[in-house]
Amino acid sequence: MPAKYTVLITSTSFNKIDPLPRERLIQHGCKIVDNPFNRPLKENDLIPLLKDVDGVIAGLDEYTRKAIFSSKKLKVISRYGVGLDNINLEAAEERGILVVNTPEVNTQAVTDLTFGLMLAVCRKIPQAHMSTQKGEWGRFIGRGVYKKSIGIVGLGRIGKAVADRAKGFSMDILAYDIKKDEISSQTQGIHFLPLDELLAKGDFITLHCDLNPGSKGIIGVRELALMKKTAYLINTARGGLIDEKALFETLRDGKIAGAAIDTFQDEPPVGSPLLTLDNILTTPHIGSYTHDALLEMGLIAVDNLIQYLGKE
Repeated sequence: MPAKYTVLITSTSFNKIDPLPRERLIQHGCKIVDNPFNRPLKENDLIPLLKDVDGVIAGLDEYTRKAIFSSKKLKVISRYGVGLDNINLEAAEERGILVVNTPEVNTQAVTDLTFGLMLAVCRKIPQAHMSTQKGEWGRFIGRGVYKKSIGIVGLGRIGKAVADRAKGFSMDILAYDIKKDEISSQTQGIHFLPLDELLAKGDFITLHCDLNPGSKGIIGVRELALMKKTAYLINTARGGLIDEKALFETLRDGKIAGAAIDTFQDEPPVGSPLLTLDNILTTPHIGSYTHDALLEMGLIAVDNLIQYLGKE
């Protein structure tokens, strides 16, 4: 039986955990075109691949206006993940291409990683592990999390989940968001503050906002200067939220205690001076990388795509 649809999979992590999402595509009559580069695709990579496809399972690729308008048959971009900042939504709308994502799936996985990074960076767990592996028996003096203050920048699904986790550590929960959530404030004991005040008071500052023109570079030279010398900056959201040059200089000069970064402006961050510092913990954008989250994300991304294609 000839395939009903041709589907391009550009996400590099799709189907890495379980074959079920891919099998579901095939069961619904989809011919699959795989990402030939095994990395997020640039505009020039995408253009020839988009030429004759009906749908896409998209990762962190550059779905620019030029790339989107190069497609002849494209009807739906199903984002394998949450962020849509790499997709030109205006161009997609002009072309009549539906863009969908999987917003609920990775909330708990990213929240877990956020606290994992907080604990690891402030207790110097990676350094202690490497030292012990070498046969040493050093004493690594870190800082605690219990009853400290946490400043959450962006109180969406993940930000609220982080606040909920923070209650287990008896933390003073501070939050900044462009929309003040009175219900969460009452039920979770969250104290809403202006960004500058939050930065000045937080022992841990963790970023959970979308990347858009208003939030790009939200943490720069001025904002970093407001933080306590004993504070830590955590980013499991988007790399573009932080001025990385300013963060490097701040960490290098010991103006804050440390940082833990899962997302970078350029990924992978080859040659980034941040990688040369010993008071930063870095991970390769693994926020959603749990078996449960990846499988569910894959299934939902496939279902979103099939549901729309089936209406045609």
